[in-house]
Amino acid sequence: MPAFLWEQHCCLPMSLSARIADLARYPAGSYLSVNVGYAPQTTADALSMVRLFRAEALVDDRFRLVRRHSDIAESTGALALAFDLEDSGPLGGNLDNVAMFYELGVRSLAATYNHANAAGCGCLDTDDTGLTGYGRDLVRTLNDIGMFVDGSHCSRHSGLDMAELTTVPMIYSHSNFAALWPHPRNITDEQALACARTGGVIGINGVGIFLGHNAESDRAARVAAMARHIEYGADLVGIDHIGVGSDYSFDADDFNAEIRANPQNFSEDYTRFGPLQWVPPEDLLGTGGVPGLDELLAERGFDAADRAKVFGGNFSRAAARVWRD
Repeated sequence: MPAFLWEQHCCLPMSLSARIADLARYPAGSYLSVNVGYAPQTTADALSMVRLFRAEALVDDRFRLVRRHSDIAESTGALALAFDLEDSGPLGGNLDNVAMFYELGVRSLAATYNHANAAGCGCLDTDDTGLTGYGRDLVRTLNDIGMFVDGSHCSRHSGLDMAELTTVPMIYSHSNFAALWPHPRNITDEQALACARTGGVIGINGVGIFLGHNAESDRAARVAAMARHIEYGADLVGIDHIGVGSDYSFDADDFNAEIRANPQNFSEDYTRFGPLQWVPPEDLLGTGGVPGLDELLAERGFDAADRAKVFGGNFSRAAARVWRD
């Protein structure tokens, strides 16, 4: 099991009944970025979620809210906790809200979620015109405030626009490689190389439909596929630009119900494989009865130093350049 894990994207239920205590399935000392809103959420919805999670963290010794990058190193024995937005919709069209969410601990924001919005195009759009003028202003604002520019769920053109515009490392918080599995949510080699040129990092996720292994019985195959995507990415862009953003959904039943209820946010590429399956923290770390990612990477020849980069060092290095103290 890795000594330190930086989990760049995981999801609790988008409900005021959600409890951050569920995150304790990750090992103490990890850093977790938890989603507080995507396309369906308004500004008020996302504010309610982040305030709930903050309030719970403040009274639970297992968690430490992160403001500065240095807070992570000081969180020994606790889970370092920050937040992300998976779409710019919760900004309500007001770029001043980036600073407001930053003050509440949001450290990463994706411009679009699957489909076009005011900021640009999503990965499921057939007409890909990239970022809008507002989207370009959003990238500049994120740079100024000190929040990660995130290309996950965005279109190819939007992602390339982000890489061209950003003055600090951008990320793909939870995206796999289309060259290995041609799902529209996965990114092209061109996107990955452009991200790496910014100094950025691509977080490999553990979602079955993005790995090509979505059967409920494919637990071990999903972790093995994550290892294959990490190996591919390291060969393509270098080991310094690959990390982990498992996209594990503690709200699996709720999210599968959301897909059924709101097909406009998704597509047949989400639904034709059956209910989505994920790699849980236990399988990721090798404590759930299947070989963990650290073991599989070691078998593929990744030494301890390179595995430490993947599990935390690379995202940490990028955050040190992007976040404001």
